[in-house]
Amino acid sequence: QSDFTRTGGIHAAGVFDSGGELKIVREDIGRHNAVDKAIGRAFLDGLFPLTRHVLLVSGRASFEIVQKALAAGIPIVAAVSAPSTLAADFARESNQTLIGFLRPPSFNIYSHIERVILESP
Repeated sequence: QSDFTRTGGIHAAGVFDSGGELKIVREDIGRHNAVDKAIGRAFLDGLFPLTRHVLLVSGRASFEIVQKALAAGIPIVAAVSAPSTLAADFARESNQTLIGFLRPPSFNIYSHIERVILESP
């Protein structure tokens, strides 16, 4: 996030494959716009459906972001900050895995933990 380093006001959204490789990253002043750009690029690049991918966002995980991921087929959404209650409820109801406060080495899993492989140190 080079723009974030300079400004402190840019959000990023990244699409990773199941092997952890970053496929697409987009930045924008709005976190929702960054998600739209990343998912849109994935569509234009012919990566749909994104059923074996993860969406990582630099800010909070809102209901709308989780909803956009679901529309793109993304089963796992991870956010550096907190998810909203509505986002967590929607993820549970939609069979999506939602991770918040992703700040290695720790994170919180709010729904469908079965997709996350937890390893002991």
